[in-house]
Amino acid sequence: MKIAIPVTKSNQLDDHFGQCEFYGVYTISEKNEIVDVQTIKSEQGCGCKSDIAKVLSENGVTIMLAGGIGGGAINVLNNWGIHVIRGCSGNAADIVKQYIEGKISDSGESCSQHENHKGNRNDPVCNN
Repeated sequence: MKIAIPVTKSNQLDDHFGQCEFYGVYTISEKNEIVDVQTIKSEQGCGCKSDIAKVLSENGVTIMLAGGIGGGAINVLNNWGIHVIRGCSGNAADIVKQYIEGKISDSGESCSQHENHKGNRNDPVCNN
């Protein structure tokens, strides 16, 4: 399984999918362990209009752990076979570990605006 997460240079989840600097792509083993992490540079801008869903899908990603993300981007990712978990914040590796331990669920909330997304970047959280 491969999990993508929008990240900053300091490996914190970027609060807004379409504004992130990079995507961390985590490869998870059959034993639910992180065995590899790759970084894909983001073409910044609206996530629903970029080709990032195609790129991530072609790299084997099936899960996106995100903070703020709009409905259009979710639809595009879903159309490429990528399931989106919304409402995450904190250190990217910690969030991925929580997800593979079954401690994360989708917040059910999508961004209706592309501004002022808030979250505490110190604690890994995804509506757990």
